[in-house]
Amino acid sequence: IFHLSEQSNTDDALTCVHLLSSLAATPGTEPEMTELSGLFVEKPQSTIAIKGKDITFVAKVDSSTLLRKPALKWLKGKWLDLGSKAGKHLQFKESYDRDSKIYTYEMKIVKVVDGDAGGYRCEVTAKDKCDSCTFDITVEGRQDKPTLSSSSRGEAGEDEGELDFSGLLKKRSESVLLLRQRMWPYSEEVDVWSILKKAKPCDYEKIAFQYGITDLRGMLKRLKKMKVEPKKCDAFLKKLEAAYSVDKGKKIQLTVEVANPDAQIKWLKNGTEIKPSAKYVFESVGNKRKLTINKCTLADDAAYECVIGEDKSFTEVFVKEPPVTITKLLDDLHVVVEDKVEFEVEVSEEGANVKWMKDGVELARDGKYRFKKDGKKHWLIINEASKEDIGMYYVFTNGGESKAELEVEDKELEVLQSIADLTVKAAEQAIFKCEVSDEKVTGKWYKDGVEVKASNRIKMVHIGRIHKLTIDDVKAEDAGDYTFVPDGYALSLSAKLNFLEIKIDYVPRQDPPKIHLDTTGSMVNKNTIIVVAGNKLRLDVEISGEPAPTVCWTKGDNVRKCCGPAWVITETEGRVRVDNRKTLSSFVIEGAERGDEGRYTITVTNPAGEDKAELFIKVVDVPDPPEGVKCMGVGEDTATIIWEPPKFDGGSPIKGYLMERKKVGSSRWTKLNFDIYESTSYEAKKMIEGVLYEMRVFAVNGIGVSQPSCSSKPFMPIGIIGDNLTFGRLERRSTWSFPSRSAVARGLTGRSLSNECPQFQLLPRQLEHSFTHKHTHTQSLLDIAQGKPRPVVNWFKDDEPLDPKKVSVRTTEVDTILFIRSAERDHSGTYTLSVQIENMEDKASFEIRVVEKPGPPLAVRVTDVWGFNAALEWKPPKDNGNSDISGYIIQKADKKTKEWFMVYEHNRRPNCTVSDLVMGNEYVFRIFSENICGLSDEAGLSKNTAVIAKTGLAYNRPPYKEKDLNTSPKFTQPLQDRSVIAGYSTAISCSVRGRPKPKIIWMKNKTIIGEDPKYLMQNNQGVLTLHIRKPSLFDGGNYSCKAVNELGEDVVECKLEVRALAVEKENKK
Repeated sequence: IFHLSEQSNTDDALTCVHLLSSLAATPGTEPEMTELSGLFVEKPQSTIAIKGKDITFVAKVDSSTLLRKPALKWLKGKWLDLGSKAGKHLQFKESYDRDSKIYTYEMKIVKVVDGDAGGYRCEVTAKDKCDSCTFDITVEGRQDKPTLSSSSRGEAGEDEGELDFSGLLKKRSESVLLLRQRMWPYSEEVDVWSILKKAKPCDYEKIAFQYGITDLRGMLKRLKKMKVEPKKCDAFLKKLEAAYSVDKGKKIQLTVEVANPDAQIKWLKNGTEIKPSAKYVFESVGNKRKLTINKCTLADDAAYECVIGEDKSFTEVFVKEPPVTITKLLDDLHVVVEDKVEFEVEVSEEGANVKWMKDGVELARDGKYRFKKDGKKHWLIINEASKEDIGMYYVFTNGGESKAELEVEDKELEVLQSIADLTVKAAEQAIFKCEVSDEKVTGKWYKDGVEVKASNRIKMVHIGRIHKLTIDDVKAEDAGDYTFVPDGYALSLSAKLNFLEIKIDYVPRQDPPKIHLDTTGSMVNKNTIIVVAGNKLRLDVEISGEPAPTVCWTKGDNVRKCCGPAWVITETEGRVRVDNRKTLSSFVIEGAERGDEGRYTITVTNPAGEDKAELFIKVVDVPDPPEGVKCMGVGEDTATIIWEPPKFDGGSPIKGYLMERKKVGSSRWTKLNFDIYESTSYEAKKMIEGVLYEMRVFAVNGIGVSQPSCSSKPFMPIGIIGDNLTFGRLERRSTWSFPSRSAVARGLTGRSLSNECPQFQLLPRQLEHSFTHKHTHTQSLLDIAQGKPRPVVNWFKDDEPLDPKKVSVRTTEVDTILFIRSAERDHSGTYTLSVQIENMEDKASFEIRVVEKPGPPLAVRVTDVWGFNAALEWKPPKDNGNSDISGYIIQKADKKTKEWFMVYEHNRRPNCTVSDLVMGNEYVFRIFSENICGLSDEAGLSKNTAVIAKTGLAYNRPPYKEKDLNTSPKFTQPLQDRSVIAGYSTAISCSVRGRPKPKIIWMKNKTIIGEDPKYLMQNNQGVLTLHIRKPSLFDGGNYSCKAVNELGEDVVECKLEVRALAVEKENKK
């Protein structure tokens, strides 16, 4: 068989093709020059070098079709990479031309020596593309050619290139054909490996050349393995064959026979153990062990081993790839210029590679040629055929070829429509039109033999396959013969233009003008149009009349004309304009405004008469905002608001109103209603007493919502005061009537009325209770008093006159102010205001209490500790800050970490229980007091600590009960039937379990085997083995093993068959 090794690749196959081609050539002839193909633009050429001189080789690669930079290697022989030898003797250089996108690679050999002679290879790769070329160096003065003997290879060394078979390979145009003629016959008739095994080592190179094996290193390794003399092995009765051959896609079975049926074997592939799978199937039948490889691929071409202990059996599997044949041949094609050409071929296998050639030159993928592959089908596509594409096209596979001829003819121009004679009148239009088969064909027009030139009146048009000559406003001099001549074709199309002159007295037609007004669309009734303010209005009015009438638009007394001194409006000028055409007049308003509303009149006139039409344009808009928003009354949390409707309703009736309110000083407005409110008065609810508010109102009509109204004046909701009033500790002690709280508003002052009793006018409800103020804060109180004549005002604290050094008082005609600049605890007390007019007097009292932070709790101690809990108690602080204690905050800390953690917040009682403490830790506690001013500055620490002691833990083990392990004998692995060859020692094995240790008895045909030296009995940890030394035919029979102890017994049996070896030898003979 012809076989490439696992290390061979596509380049090896190509090298093999070159090898056979060169072997077929006549000895002594010069090798043909390598033609430029693939990626190379310029290849290094074979040369003769002068010893001691420098020599340079250049290779150029075209990267215009590559996605990344190509990689180039310089090789000597087949394996030696010269890149690793770079130095003083070998120098490499690389350059790139951005304009031509060509990489230039140079290899320079400095001072050539005899060892530089030999074959060289230059290989370039770029992603999925590759190319290579070979060249030779002959050093002048050397008579010997590269030898093929093993002795010369040993002297020169691998790097000298003496065994460089690639250097002998030259590309020839008929290489593929020679390969098919010389290589494939050997693959069917000759087993090369059998020839090599029988040949002498000195003949290996000759045989390799003869049968096309280029990987000599792989060949020698494989022969070395095949020629290893197998040592005698007792584990195998029959080993694997030296080699197996299988076709790709088929299955193969490797079989060995082992001496011990119970022996464990391993299958290895290239030294790696094979695991059972759907591809690799293991079988064990008696002494035979089988490995089945399903659906073999090229990856299964490898060395296989069967291993039993230290014994091994080797073999090699060769996978033959069937040649790819052509199942559907190429067809000859006959096309015309610029037609698309598709050569189609079908091969026997999917994904196979094919090679396209034209007249012996390989075709490359470029802009002209495209290759397409779909399953078994392959196409060669030429987009636009030309005369240069005429020739014979070939397609090659490794198992067949096909050829077809391509003929390309010039395309004939076909006239699809010729030009016709025309007869036209003066001022009419003449059109000559023709149509040809090719839309790319251009041409020229001639009149009476003179080329026609394009002008304003004469136009020449070429659209696709149609050519037109148009003459507008025909005159008498345009008459003549017109010809169209296509460029590049001996063809012409002619027609004649006849001029017809007719004299007619012209009487102009007159029709009275008429307006055709469309009353549909935005017209609510006849001739009335509604437009929303800000929108665009365009009114198109159709008019008729002959001659064309003059259009005039008027609004009231104003005239808008398209012409005349009053107002000239162009088509793109002005917000309000008129656009006139022959039969249409358009009235346009850009962004309608209220001032555009009114009655418009359109008048059309011409010499035959006049017509008029009236239109009323109504502009609708959102209403103006409401006016006069004000507060008419307040309650405890309500206020009554009224307003007036807007002056202008926007041309649409008012549907209702929307209200909003906000606090004075805030910028956030809150909606009070989401549904439209129809009335002009509204009662706002859910307001906060004593807070100033503002209101605003929106008007809503059918167009939208108006702008907000002006905000109302600020107002404050206040509750009504009853007859009995308590202000702090002030009680009214007379029956005087007090004014309503609704009269108290911002900026309100007391009015003086004649002979009026003194009255107090109070501030909002915040001052109706005892007044509490924080320490050091500034405080002022205002009381408003009314009465006439002016009342006498006196202030008292705890029924004693005020100390002016501590408290300041200011009294006016309408109010009195008590001012404390820096509040202290001493300022706490009951303050009384006395107002007196002649013999009438009224008093009001209130209490001021100045508070501050409390002191720490007292006597904090741990009263009890149990489990993971601790009980705490303490006493209230001495100083409560002039305010009730609102609670306590309890914290705990471990004495190891001293970090405080919160236990309780706002604990109201002077005791608590702390839970979830950690066993083995010691805790301390601290407690803060809390009132309305905050926490105390200091905390009360516990005088003692809480220790959570560890409790003793003892594990009581359950009594140990010894388990009875005594069992009767039981065989866990039985004896297996065996078939052995007479004269070869064998053994049978089983395993047993039992306690106490059972007694073992071996029997043959139910007879106890005694101390017969032929048998050796072993017991290793319950594994029982009976060895039979060189059994004869009489040793066959039924063997049994019995295990007996005091609790019972068990027996296993097997059959041993002994076969005669002499009979088998006679059968083989």
